[in-house]
Amino acid sequence: MGMQRRLCPVETLYVAQRSRAVLSCTVRGDLDEELLAAAFAAKVAEHPSLRCRIAVEDGVPVLQPLAEHEVPRLLVREGGPDSFTEEFNTPLPVGGPLARAVLLRGGDEHTVILSVDHTITDGHSAIALQNALWDTYTRLAGDVPGVAAQDNEEWPAPVSELLPAVSATETEEYLAGRVERTRQRPVVCLPYEAVGVERPPGEPELGVRRLLLEAEDTERLRRFAKAEGVSVHGLIAAAALTAVRRRLGGEPGTRTLGCMSPVDLRARLDPPLAREVMVPAVTSCLDVLDVAHDADPLALARRVTENLHTAITRGDHLQELHLLRHVPRHPALLATSVIVTNMGRVPGPGTPDGLQVTDVRLAPAREHYFPEAGRGPVMVCVVSFEGRLGIELPYSAGCFTHEQMEELRSALHTSLLAFAAHRDDAEGAVAVPA
Repeated sequence: MGMQRRLCPVETLYVAQRSRAVLSCTVRGDLDEELLAAAFAAKVAEHPSLRCRIAVEDGVPVLQPLAEHEVPRLLVREGGPDSFTEEFNTPLPVGGPLARAVLLRGGDEHTVILSVDHTITDGHSAIALQNALWDTYTRLAGDVPGVAAQDNEEWPAPVSELLPAVSATETEEYLAGRVERTRQRPVVCLPYEAVGVERPPGEPELGVRRLLLEAEDTERLRRFAKAEGVSVHGLIAAAALTAVRRRLGGEPGTRTLGCMSPVDLRARLDPPLAREVMVPAVTSCLDVLDVAHDADPLALARRVTENLHTAITRGDHLQELHLLRHVPRHPALLATSVIVTNMGRVPGPGTPDGLQVTDVRLAPAREHYFPEAGRGPVMVCVVSFEGRLGIELPYSAGCFTHEQMEELRSALHTSLLAFAAHRDDAEGAVAVPA
C-alpha cells in the first residue's frame, strides 16, 4: 500500500459531514467470538481503506495508513435494549480508524454492528462488507482453508477517475442552469422544531425512527408499483414529500419541495465496479416539484419516477459530480426537502448452522448538523433485506423533535400500506425497476 492517497471530490464531500454507514446484524445462537474477530481481521486485511485515517497534507485531504497498533479489531461488550442507540451515537475518532466492529453480547441473541466512514464506502459496499464478514465467519466455522488474513496493499481507484469524460463547456452550462433554477425556485425545508427547546440531560444527540414492512405488504407494494408503471422508489419519495408538505401546513396551495435521489454509479461505469470495492461510488439527482397540500401521492410518484429516469438518461447524475467543487460558493445547490436513498432488494447475511439471523439494519449517521439553519432535509434510507422493506429516518435531536420524526414515520407507514392495499390491481402488469 502506498504511503497515502488523495481524496477525490466525491470522497471529500463526506469529510466535513463526518457521515458513516451503520450496519446492524442480530443473530440467535452460539456465536464464536474468536472466529468473528478472525473474520473481521481478514476483511480489514483485504481492504486498505479499512486500515487508514483521513489526514491533511499541504491543505489536501488524504487517506493515510494507520500504524499496526491502530488498525481496527473487533470490540466486544455486553449488549442491552439501548445498545444500538449507544453505538449509533458513538462517532469514529477524528484522525483514527475509518471503521469499527462491535459485538454486543446478549443472552440468546447477539448483535454485530459495523460503522464505516462514508468517505470510504457507500450503501452497496457497506452491505457487501457486512455480508462478506459473515461469509468469512461461516467458512472459518467450517474450517475452510485459505481464509486467513492476507494484506492487500493496493488502494482502490477513486471513482472520479473511472467516470466518462464530460465537456468542460457543458459542465459550465449545467452549473449556470442549476444556479439559476435554485435562485428562481428555492425549495422549502421542514422547520427544526427542537431548536431552542430544552432537552433532558444525557439525551442522545442522534436518533433514528424505523419503519419495517412485513414481507406480504412489501410484495403487495411492489405489485402495486408494477401495475401502475412507477418505481417503488417513486412511491416512497412521494409518501415522504406529501408527509413533509402536510407538516409544513399553511395556506392551501403548492409549496416548492426538493427530492434528492442518490444514484448508484457502480452499474453505470465501464466496466461496472464491483460492490465489494470500498469507495463511495454514488452521485445524486435533485428533483424540484410543486406539491399541493392535497397532492395525490400516486400522481406525485409518477412525476418522481419519470423525472428521475429523464435526468439519468440526460446524464445529469454525472454533471452533479462535477458541481461538488462549486458547492462552497453555491451551497443552495444541495438544498432539498427530502433525501431518499434506496439500496433496493439485497440478500441478508449468510450464517452457519446454529446461527439464525433475526434482524438486519442499515442507517446513516452524521456527527455534524447545523441547527442554526432553522430548517433542513428529512433523510429517508430504504433497503429491503430478505423481502422486507425497511426505512430508517435518522436525525439530530437538536434539530427535529422526536414527535416530528414519529409523525413522519407514521405518515410514511400509512401511505405505503395504502399503496399496498391496491394489490389486487397488480396482476399482469409490465415491470419497472425498483
